[in-house]
Amino acid sequence: MKYGESAFDIIYLLFAIAAGICILSRRRDKIGKLMGFATLILGCGDAFHLVPRVLNYFVDADFTVWLGVGKLVTSITMTVFYVLMYRLWIAAYGKRENKGLSAVVYALAAIRTVLCLLPQNNWLENSSSVLWGVIRNIPFIVLGIIIVCLFFKTRKEIRSLRSVWLLVALSFLFYIPVAVAAPLLPMLGMLMLPKTVCYMILIGVFIKYSSDINANK
Repeated sequence: MKYGESAFDIIYLLFAIAAGICILSRRRDKIGKLMGFATLILGCGDAFHLVPRVLNYFVDADFTVWLGVGKLVTSITMTVFYVLMYRLWIAAYGKRENKGLSAVVYALAAIRTVLCLLPQNNWLENSSSVLWGVIRNIPFIVLGIIIVCLFFKTRKEIRSLRSVWLLVALSFLFYIPVAVAAPLLPMLGMLMLPKTVCYMILIGVFIKYSSDINANK
């Protein structure tokens, strides 16, 4: 199992980082930058958690601190990722920014970040409680619901992006049980695999959208 999971994690990280660089090199406009940086943040942020996880399988050392800190970094970068997704929705669909909605999105992201930084999460011991798993994920889930609703509402306007809402929704459905109950039932951690597959498909959507735009120029 460790070989299969490790190979999958490495392939995902290489794919995400390479895709982010590829998108940024293809498109230098606002939409391209948002897609590229979102993809890079996704890959680089997950690397802080997945690299120690892979090393933990093969290196005889204590990675407790690195695994915990990696989860903290990933929690924050994932929050940034969804803020960029919100900005991407505005830019890609040419929507006029709703200042009230933007304030809610930024507030949720800030609250989530502050909650993640609190010592009660016990990141250094890599032993977060179920209670704090719930608390810090409430604003994150609300943020995810907003993103899903926005992309669902406009799903028919851009063919290349019509599946974004579903991929984000599925990623949260796989993520929530792990974030909340994994300390009680470690086997739930396996749900991170289909969650990651959703992100890989989402990155593929970004790549295709970038190619479609370039082809129409």
